[in-house]
Order: sequence, then C-alpha cells, then structure tokens
Amino acid sequence: MRFVIVTGVSGAGKTAALKMLEDVGYFCVDNLPIPLIEKFVSLMNDSTGEDVRNAALGIDARSGDALDELEIVLDRMKESGYEFEILFLDADDRTLVKRYKETRRLHPLAYGGRVDDGIRLEREKMRFLKERADYIIDTSHLLTRELKQELEKIFVKNQEFHNIMVSVLSFGFKYGIPADADLVFDVRFLPNPYYLDELRPKTGLDDSVYNYVMDCDAARKFASMLEEMVTFLIPNYIKEGKTNLVIAVGCTGGKHRSVTIARELYSRISGNNKYGIRLEHRDIKK
Repeated sequence: MRFVIVTGVSGAGKTAALKMLEDVGYFCVDNLPIPLIEKFVSLMNDSTGEDVRNAALGIDARSGDALDELEIVLDRMKESGYEFEILFLDADDRTLVKRYKETRRLHPLAYGGRVDDGIRLEREKMRFLKERADYIIDTSHLLTRELKQELEKIFVKNQEFHNIMVSVLSFGFKYGIPADADLVFDVRFLPNPYYLDELRPKTGLDDSVYNYVMDCDAARKFASMLEEMVTFLIPNYIKEGKTNLVIAVGCTGGKHRSVTIARELYSRISGNNKYGIRLEHRDIKK
C-alpha cells in the first residue's frame, strides 16, 4: 500500500491535492489528530481488503500545538517499518496573500491579525515537514489542471520527479519585467513581425508568425544556446533546493517574438519528465 502525507502551507492547494488523489483511488482523510496517525497507518497496512490500495492523510497548521509531536510520530513510524511519503505544497508569500484576499478567508495562524504574520509563523512551524518532504510542488504559477498533471506523474504514473517547477513565460518589456522572474532573456534583436501588415494582428501562437521568427539563423542559434543553458542550470538549481524557476522571455509587446521563442524553448525541454514544466504568455492579449 502507498501511504502519502499531504501537507504544506495554507492556501497552497492541499485540499485540492487531496481531492485529486481521492479521484484516482486514494482513501483520503483530512486533519486527523496527530496521536491517531500511527493507529490509522497500522489499520491501513493490516487491511486485507481490495477496496483500499493507497491512502493519503492531510496534515496542516490546524493541528495546533500537536504539530510539534508529529516529528516524533514520524520517527516512530519509520522505526516500526511503516513506509510513507510526504508531499509538501508551497507557494510564494505574494501568491498566498493574494489568494487569501480573493477568497476573504482568515489564515489559521493569523489570529485576527495580518495574513503576512500568519504565513511567516506557519512557515516556521512547517519547516521540518518541508525538510523531510519527498516531493515539493510550488503552486505559485500552477493552474488546477497543471497541479493535477504533476500529481498524476508522481502518484499514478510513478515517474521520477525532482522538486522544481519550471515556468517558461513570455512578456512585453513595455509592460514591465515580471517581478518573479529568475532568468530574463531579451529577444528584441530578432526580426519583428509587427512591421508586416499581414502578421501584425497575429501572435506567436500562429504558425505564420512562428515560422517568420524562426526562419532566421539568429533565432535558431539563440534557441539552441538557450536550451543548452537551461538544461545545464536546472539540475544545479535542483541541487541548491530551488522549487520554482521562472524563465522569462521578453520582446517589445509580448505578442510575437517572445511568444515564439518561449514556445520553442518549451517544446525543447518539455519532454523531460523529471520536473514540472509549464508555458505562459503574460501579455499576449494586451
């Protein structure tokens, strides 16, 4: 039986993850009291029924002071030979604050104060779980369907997974550099489809624009060099413990050249199943 502890910071998607695991056949329990975890695992392992093959247990800051006992419980379980995996869902502070404001929910550790203070306190309390996690998924930039895809890779297809989510993002410099970008590449040196009447209203998602940009030695050489750099950097970022990498590709308006190169880079590195990869075009509709 596969037993997964689903945890993370509040607002990062733990409830959604549990629901997704339930949909693929996991028996899920949320917010079980810490002292009952060992008993729960023992019952699941002793079960001989075919109905329950895998189980997932949600644990978060709602456990209160009992959360301090969890590390001891996990150590005892490991000593007793119980196998378990820890999935930790995370997101950057800015995203968490935005989500709480949009839903108008109260952070469980804010105690009526600022959400920022609740997030900071929760990170301190949950640090030991993140350090022990087998899988860390940063949901800062993930859509619900993208989170589902990553969970299916790990818990359904059993693919190898490293704790990093790579976002390839196109943007327009006229609208500002993305605040969360880790790597920024300027492709304004490439031929600009904007100056062709038949291509101006289109975007890099259209083959005519894509082919126009890529039908250039500089574009093809740049794409190859960018692929080489990124494939070198990602494993090294993984070694350093980075869980979210945003690669931003910019042109003037974010509709033609940047979209094309972002598409090209994504197509070159998306075949790697060792980490999550997503593609986003920030300014394509502006």
